[in-house]
Amino acid sequence: MNVAIVGIQGVPAKYGGFESLVENIIGENCSQNIRYTVFCSSTDMPDQRPEYKNCRLEYIGLRANGASSIPYDMASMIRARKGFDTILILGTSGCVFLPILKHLTKSRIIVNIDGLEHKRAKWGGFARWFLRVSESCAVHNADVVIADNKAIQDYVRDKYRKHAELIAYGGDHAKRDISNQEQNAILEKYGLADQEYAITVCRIEPENNCHLILQAFAQSGKTLAFIGNWKHSAYAQELHAQYASMENLRLLDAIYDLDTLFALRSHATWYVHGHSAGGTNPSLVEAMFFGKPILAYDVVYNRETTHNQACYFSSAEELARLLSASNLDGSPLRKIAEENYTWQHIAKQYEQLY
Repeated sequence: MNVAIVGIQGVPAKYGGFESLVENIIGENCSQNIRYTVFCSSTDMPDQRPEYKNCRLEYIGLRANGASSIPYDMASMIRARKGFDTILILGTSGCVFLPILKHLTKSRIIVNIDGLEHKRAKWGGFARWFLRVSESCAVHNADVVIADNKAIQDYVRDKYRKHAELIAYGGDHAKRDISNQEQNAILEKYGLADQEYAITVCRIEPENNCHLILQAFAQSGKTLAFIGNWKHSAYAQELHAQYASMENLRLLDAIYDLDTLFALRSHATWYVHGHSAGGTNPSLVEAMFFGKPILAYDVVYNRETTHNQACYFSSAEELARLLSASNLDGSPLRKIAEENYTWQHIAKQYEQLY
């Protein structure tokens, strides 16, 4: 069966939930009777390798991010209209084109609508309107809709009166096999001591409540390793300027090396997750495999992902109180992750849809 994947920068995955999804459903987790073709941005992936993990790569000469993601996705759909049994579209930015694509292809169309993008605080009025239209086109014209979180599945049912298949993300790729000596060297590099700090990994955006997390740790005096893109926006730069000089805060630039992230996550006392928008967040799923207590912002998406087994906060004061608690247990979260969020399981769910 030939399956085209549209809507990501490309593979090998560098950053982003959908890139990690594709990275892990191809290759060793892929059945022998599935042949994937992934459409990639030649601008974002300049090496332009023809194959990766037994998967064929096709290139489009547009950037896959920002406003150019819309024509990029449309151009990918046009290229994928022939020769495939299924077209898997990740995200809705180019789905205003779906009513036309339906007339150009005999392929089955599956769309993972991601989170409720139009509700994110970073978008202005026109962008929110466009994203709502794209989402509507996706839901009404896809043969199958995928939601990555039960709260998103419920939203599709309530708003559009349509069933969405529930498939989350995997996170077991975050587990690595590196020596204690290597792990200790990583801790030393970042000035961290075993089991004496919290860790947060996210984009530095208001909807991820980065300001609230930093305020709580500034109040508590507990050590925090906060990994993110601190030069990305005025919001990020202002927080960095305000908090970087505090001795208990390590504001680290984005880290993509999985071995380094493994060491930092393994030796932390808590994982702090501030996301308030979207659906099932990949960094939260990854953190669950480490069996650490997770302190998560109190929204339905995070409660669904963690099966209500994390600790939840809605303010800096509540987070600071959780940091002083001594009876937090993260072991149920590891069990939930191992039962629900392995890539082998996720890949099988996608293949059953094809």
